[in-house]
Amino acid sequence: MKEQKAPKRPLIFYFIIAICILFVLEMFVFPLLSQQRTTTVTYSQFLNMLDQGEITKADVNRSTAQITFEANATPDGDKTARPVVYTTTMMDDDKLTDRLKDKNVEFGAVVQQSNSLVDMLVMGVLPIVLVFVGGYFFMRWMQKKIGGPGAMSFGKSNAKIYVEAQTGKSFADVAGEDEAKEALVEIVDFLHNPKKYADIGATLPKGALLVGPPGTGKTLLAQAVAGEAHVPFFSISGSEFVEMFVGMGAAKVRDLFKQAQEKAPCIVFIDEIDTIGKARDSSLTSNDEREQTLNQLLTEMDGFDGRKGVVILAATNRPDSLDKALLRPGRFDRRIPVELPDLKGREAILKVHAHDVKIGPDVDYNAIARATAGASGAELANIINEAALRAVKCGRKAVIQEDLEESVEVVIAGYQRKSAVIPPKEKEIVAYHETGHALVAAMQSNSAPVTKITIVPRTSGALGYTMQVEEDEKMLMSREECLNKIAVLCGGRSAEELVFGDYTSGAANDIEQATKLARAMVTRFGMSDEFGMVAMETIQNQYLGGDATLTCSPETAAKVDTVVQNIIQKQHEKAISILKENMGKLHELSHYLLDRETITGEEFMRILKDEGLPEQAAQPDEQGDKASGPDSKES
Repeated sequence: MKEQKAPKRPLIFYFIIAICILFVLEMFVFPLLSQQRTTTVTYSQFLNMLDQGEITKADVNRSTAQITFEANATPDGDKTARPVVYTTTMMDDDKLTDRLKDKNVEFGAVVQQSNSLVDMLVMGVLPIVLVFVGGYFFMRWMQKKIGGPGAMSFGKSNAKIYVEAQTGKSFADVAGEDEAKEALVEIVDFLHNPKKYADIGATLPKGALLVGPPGTGKTLLAQAVAGEAHVPFFSISGSEFVEMFVGMGAAKVRDLFKQAQEKAPCIVFIDEIDTIGKARDSSLTSNDEREQTLNQLLTEMDGFDGRKGVVILAATNRPDSLDKALLRPGRFDRRIPVELPDLKGREAILKVHAHDVKIGPDVDYNAIARATAGASGAELANIINEAALRAVKCGRKAVIQEDLEESVEVVIAGYQRKSAVIPPKEKEIVAYHETGHALVAAMQSNSAPVTKITIVPRTSGALGYTMQVEEDEKMLMSREECLNKIAVLCGGRSAEELVFGDYTSGAANDIEQATKLARAMVTRFGMSDEFGMVAMETIQNQYLGGDATLTCSPETAAKVDTVVQNIIQKQHEKAISILKENMGKLHELSHYLLDRETITGEEFMRILKDEGLPEQAAQPDEQGDKASGPDSKES
């Protein structure tokens, strides 16, 4: 992306140039201009000319021992003729004054004065320059201390300006967000053909708000709009309006919109607008800097003519915190959701990012897309890059399927901890734990198939995990599926209880996920018989983790806790029952996993169905997606 930057030179540069010019003028030009044509004569010639009355004026400079005098150009003493200037070296002559007086010569002594331009520069200008240079470097030092070069640029917008077609992005670079692109195509068409809309009386929407989780491509979409429209693109973050001085944020807003009006048609993109666009409080005395900046933004968005082609794009992952006045029609007319991609979208995103990477012919993008449910566009781009890095590390010229599968695991669970030393007893516990997860999942209906089991530790803290990948994309989850998932999460702890008769901390993450899901069933999904279709929990910041807050009385909250405990307890008992019925398979699979460290879903099902393994069993190969296990998270 090429940024249009106006060439700037520091002010000290021009001061240095000016001083150099003055010195050159003083040394060479001024002496030539002021120098008179003089003739040097001997002191005896000077006396002869004095005796003959030719000298009319004389200046005696005793500091340099020189006499400069004027004489008539003609010997007849014509006073109207232009005098000629002579110079001579003064001798020890005590009667010189008397001789000049007798001949009526106008004479005087020359006093050496320090009034040259050099002296003036040294005594007057140089101290000022030194003070200025010292102040300049002091300001540079202060800027670094308080926030960078732009910290002291009062009232000036820090927006980065990209000229037309220099964003380097187009809609072809955006995949998996077809609905969002379709909503923005109209804006691009308006900027291309404004007359078509003006003829019918339509005006361009002043603003469009892009909302969605981090990494879904909101900024990329804004850059693509600018690239498609071929108009100047102003990009600024909401945090850049925040200043240490009161009123500077509002001044920056004014300067930004002034620049936009001058370069219309153009696009102004404000990233993370929630920094300055938070809802104002109800305090009558509130007058902080953030609110002043927001008020100025509201005023500027009302003040410009939409027909000029100035479009305001903003992005945020906290739309619930924005001020209502900012979201009304006439300011941000459109709210465009940029959600996490579905299966088809993930596959398209993988292909886009793999366009500039050498990919092998056997790569199955659909399999990778299915294994990365819930991944954002940024995470998918990282998966492609990690796969390319792994291919280089392994000495290959192109990325193969194994590289992509391993990169999925790296992005989700971290790198393998090859140096980790796990005691044999703990390794055996982990093997039974993970086998318990897989066995409970396989013995239930409406449960995602097991694709991989491993006890290889990862840098995320997981000592092992069991991966399940849905065969098809699912948007809804039934009550039975929720209960089955809780039972699978309880499978690891249940296996530890049955085999070792003790508990370990390895099930901490499983317990956390099971509790969270069971509570959601009761408070948000309406899947409990005790409360039915009653919402007792609200979600805040749904795009940033979704913090839940109970909206019920303490008595009801206590009842909710009891119902959640009962749900988890029943599924725990169900998992124990399944494992008791398949204790032989539990031991067989655990021993095989302990020996191999990693087994695939096919190997797992062959052992489970007593089909036997092929002569050359698949070697452990670290790949997959959804993980559950000791201190691990299901994705």
